[in-house]
Amino acid sequence: MADPKGFLTTGREAAKTRPVGERVKDWNEVYVPGSLLPIISKQAGRCMDCGIPFCHNGCPLGNLIPEWNDYAYREDWTAASERLHATNNFPEFTGRLCPAPCESACVLGINQPAVTIKNVEVSIIDKAWDSGDVTPQPPERLSGKTVAVIGSGPAGLAAAQQLTRAGHTVAVYERADRIGGLLRYGIPEFKMEKSHINRRIEQMRAEGTKFRTEVEIGKDLDAAKLRRRYDAVVIAAGATVSRDLPVPGRELNGVHFAMEYLPLANKVQEGDLTVSPISAEGKHVVVIGGGDTGADCVGTAHRQGAASVTQLEIMPKPGEERNANQPWPTFPMLYKVTSAHEEGGERVYSVSTTHFEGDEDGNVQALHLVEVEFKDGKLEQKPGTERRIPAQLVTLAMGFTGTDQANGLVQQFGVKLDERGNVARDADYATNVEGVFVAGDAGRGQSLIVWAIAEGRSAARGVDRFLTGASALPAPIRPTDRSLTV
Repeated sequence: MADPKGFLTTGREAAKTRPVGERVKDWNEVYVPGSLLPIISKQAGRCMDCGIPFCHNGCPLGNLIPEWNDYAYREDWTAASERLHATNNFPEFTGRLCPAPCESACVLGINQPAVTIKNVEVSIIDKAWDSGDVTPQPPERLSGKTVAVIGSGPAGLAAAQQLTRAGHTVAVYERADRIGGLLRYGIPEFKMEKSHINRRIEQMRAEGTKFRTEVEIGKDLDAAKLRRRYDAVVIAAGATVSRDLPVPGRELNGVHFAMEYLPLANKVQEGDLTVSPISAEGKHVVVIGGGDTGADCVGTAHRQGAASVTQLEIMPKPGEERNANQPWPTFPMLYKVTSAHEEGGERVYSVSTTHFEGDEDGNVQALHLVEVEFKDGKLEQKPGTERRIPAQLVTLAMGFTGTDQANGLVQQFGVKLDERGNVARDADYATNVEGVFVAGDAGRGQSLIVWAIAEGRSAARGVDRFLTGASALPAPIRPTDRSLTV
């Protein structure tokens, strides 16, 4: 146990963010650089090393949280990094982007603020990089087997790294011009600077993983030909079909999917563009969707100089404490104020968009909405609550509906889909086509980054066993376990 009295004597202290007036003027990460390390050992000491660590169950990766908390408390950063990497290929990603279901499951959280597990995690990995503890781990020998991984998001990268380290020759195919998937172009720079992705890619290159960018399987390269070229294939293409809003005025200029808006802002930060073609500068912005992607649009609009930002959510405002039907240690749906929300804007709950209004040139100028409520399990409009709000840029951030089938990948492979429109797979992550596996959102549906990495690792074990008859890679989670998907 780290500090036997730590949870009694030390209060929770989370990472400090930079002043709003400062951070909205740049795209750097919102946290104060170097502010965590001086406090993190004491924070790790709050861990009680529970006899039954529910944080393990809360984390889809099964992170060994009490173990690396103990090492962090003792400031043995090398050992802490080793235990962290034992279950997680990319803790610098999850430590910045994960909503931390482990903290919701923390035993201390029953009646006190939970341990700052996420902050401890990111402190350990940042210290490991700074100390040179993160090095390439090339395989001792090659198997002679080849694997293609389609998609370079967290699931694809995790599968590729595991399979490379197992001795297989792995090539990752990415349709974008850079590696990283949604990590690269869907996550704004202020949430995770892309240097964290770049150094992982260099580590993977040094281990032997090959990367092929600007190659879309199904369009640029026939999926059936790819299958014949490699001994196995992992589909990790994500669930990239955005949920649309089919209301009058949807065709107006200025109404965009979040995944049309966010990547362009990231391309500006990459130096590809001087100014984003879809900019919020000087405009009244409305973000439809109250989740993390919506919050990313809010923060991006602030940095682009929006005149106003309004975020709409069809569901009621969540409470600040657990409901009876979301008991500990389940992941509760609570009211959350992200760094983007701290920066301004209005959040409106229990409303639905009825139509968009445009000018004579076809540009959106306003949005009409109505209040809604649930009655007998059905969503109904409240008469007399209609109103109009200005909107010169609208982003649709209502989630994703499944795997993209327009490029022909699904049809060319001949893989079956489940009732939710995802690629169907068995307990080994294998599809109905021999040698073709699926991991991450493509098989699971829209989910968390921790689930993506966990599934990538699990699918890698299934592929390894398919190629060699056995596998020493970590035992997989089961794809049917959706208990912690949010």
